[in-house]
Parts: sequence; C-alpha cells; structure tokens
Amino acid sequence: MTHRTGVVEPPPLDSPIAGAATNAAGRRLLRGRSATSLTRASGLGLGVALMWFSLLVLIPLTAVLVQASEGGWSAYWESLRSPQTFAALRLTVGQAILVTVVNIFMGTTIAWVLVRDHFPGKQVLEVVIDIPLALPTIVAGLVLLSLYGPSSPLGVNWANTPVSVFLAFLFVTLPFIVRTVQPVLLEIEPEVEEAAASLGATQFTIFSRVILPSLAPAIASGAALSFCRAISEYGSLVLLSGNLPYSTEVASVRILSYIEGDKLTEAAALASILLIVALIVIVILDVISRRVARYA
Repeated sequence: MTHRTGVVEPPPLDSPIAGAATNAAGRRLLRGRSATSLTRASGLGLGVALMWFSLLVLIPLTAVLVQASEGGWSAYWESLRSPQTFAALRLTVGQAILVTVVNIFMGTTIAWVLVRDHFPGKQVLEVVIDIPLALPTIVAGLVLLSLYGPSSPLGVNWANTPVSVFLAFLFVTLPFIVRTVQPVLLEIEPEVEEAAASLGATQFTIFSRVILPSLAPAIASGAALSFCRAISEYGSLVLLSGNLPYSTEVASVRILSYIEGDKLTEAAALASILLIVALIVIVILDVISRRVARYA
C-alpha cells in the first residue's frame, strides 16, 4: 500500500506477494543449508573417499617429494646437470607434447566420425579404439616391434630410434581424447547447429563458436590424460626403443636406472620433476579451455 507521503508499506502476510516472497526465502535458506552442511551418510562417504584417495595418491606422492627433498636443491641440480638425465627428460617431454598435439586433432576427428557418421564396421572400430587401454604395455611393445621393427611388413625399421618413442606414446594414448570428446558430442543437440546455419553462419563459424566451446573442456581433459600417460610410459618402449642413452632413453627408464644404482634421491628428484611438468601442462590446458569457452 502507498500513502500520500510516498512511503511503501510491506504487503499483508496473507497476500500472494508475501507468500511468494516467503517461499523464495525458504528455498534460498534450504539451498544455503544444503551447500554448507553434510548429512551423516554424505560425511561418511566423503571421509571414505578422502581416505582412499590419500592412500592411493597423496601419501605416495608425499613420500616421493620427501625423498627428493632429502638431497636438497643439489639433487635437482645434479639431475638436470647430468647430460644423460637431461637428454631423457627432453626426449620424454618433447615427444609427449608432440603426441598430445597430434591426439588433439586426430582424437577429435575420430570422435566426430564415430558420433556423426554411420558406416559398416563402426562397432568394430569402437572396440579397437579401446585395445591400447586393455593390452599390457609389454604386449603393446611386442605389437609395435612386429609392425615397425626389423621384420616389419611395412618395410620400415624404426626400432632403436626416437621415432619409436613417438609411436609408442601415440599407441598408448590414442583412446583418451576420443573417449572424453565422444560423450560431449553426443550431448550436443543438432537443432543448435541448424539454428545457427539458418541465421547464415558458415560451417567454420558453427564449429568455432557453437561446437568447439562445448568440446574445449573435454579436449583439454583428454589432452592432459594423454600427456601424463605419455611421460610415464615404460613397458611399450622396452622392446622397440632399445633404451639407448642420449638417443631413445626416456625419463621412466632413467628413473629405473637410478633405482638400480641405489640412487633413490636422484630417482625421486627426477620423478618430482615429471610431476611438476605434468601439473604445469594440466594448468595450461585448463586455462586454454576456459579461454576458448569464454571467447565463444
């Protein structure tokens, strides 16, 4: 009610306006309580999840960092100053970045074909893509050696060369971007693309402004998985690369050499360097995916 003085009085408590305001305030209060409080079952589930995560991830990582810190900065300096270790680290990170870039384009393309196209043998291809995840890594190395080694049916011999590292990384990381992008593509409604096309948007504009922003987080997630999987690879390289120092030796093999030489601090230092590199790449990919989504 408004009097001549211009002062607005609150509506009566039994009015529809007051009832709606009360209901809205109640909903906000319930949302606030649900966001800040946990039920007994939820608290128990959270505790079990944190304990399990700590046992599998946090405690082992902490142990590695503690072992690496025992040597101080000198252990890190010695790891990086060693020409053999630096060569292994440079080869591992360089090939992992190259493989991740290839997977971003090829993995997204394969996911697009599997979702948008229908062709004979599609179900077989769906199964074949997951084979690198199912095969033991030493079996993967045997497969790669048979295909790209001295007895290659393709007439090539890339064993004991840096190309073998690239091929091994590419083989074991193939499914990651495909399997992260594929579900997102399935959720994109074709009507959105049709609406953009009806407004005069080109295919490139539709992809860059409609589809890509939705795919960017999935691509970044798959790329992070691909990179981290590559820098930690060991088994598939044993047979194909030959683990030659300064040529085909990767960081994981170098860590094993340190352990066999009873140099645990140096091994932990190199392992922690790989961990730092992985975290940096994950952060960079996350920032890029957010920028792409915001750009659209």
